[in-house]
Amino acid sequence: MTPTITAFESSPDRGKGLARDMRVRWALEEVGQPYEVRLVSFSAMKEPAHRALHPFGQIPTYEEGDLALFESGAIVFHIAERHAGLLPEDADARARAITWMFAALNTVEAPIIELQTAKFAEGDKPWTAERLPLIKDRIRKRLGELSDRLGDADWLDGAFSAGDLLMVHALLRLKPSGMLDEYPNLAAYVARGEARPAYKRAFAAQLAVFTGKAPTG
Repeated sequence: MTPTITAFESSPDRGKGLARDMRVRWALEEVGQPYEVRLVSFSAMKEPAHRALHPFGQIPTYEEGDLALFESGAIVFHIAERHAGLLPEDADARARAITWMFAALNTVEAPIIELQTAKFAEGDKPWTAERLPLIKDRIRKRLGELSDRLGDADWLDGAFSAGDLLMVHALLRLKPSGMLDEYPNLAAYVARGEARPAYKRAFAAQLAVFTGKAPTG
């Protein structure tokens, strides 16, 4: 059965691949699973029909038969569990990959989202100028730790996994700030993720929503 995901009808990131449906699209492309997309407006996201799928009125959601899921990390985990290619077969390696999924969303992405909130949603508040350097310090601490752990490896734990997929997407949010360039191995790590054919297909599909042009290739 072909799953259906939801995405922004008009994405705030203007097609830069930062909206969270991107990571679900990427996962589906990595495992070779066709999918359909239902675009949702901001107003429709808050209506009862969508809240029945996502109680917090956000995207993405995932529908497959009678199964309905929300939260991008949970959806990626479901895809990785159902299809080969995103989690190792070895039990211990699989557990480590899942650990990196949690680390990406809880440890690394959290302060990055805090930075974006402070800059774009709270930029006019009197405390923002003092708060921003503190948030950046927290991000740099995490980036330094991640950089040390990655070293000169291509991926976090052997072969590419769902942990890398979520980590790369979390780090992509830092590209406009220039902070990622302070850690060359992390910048190269993100570039490797962006170079994957599955990522390129997912990015093109999401960009096509913004441009109104069907992806090619």
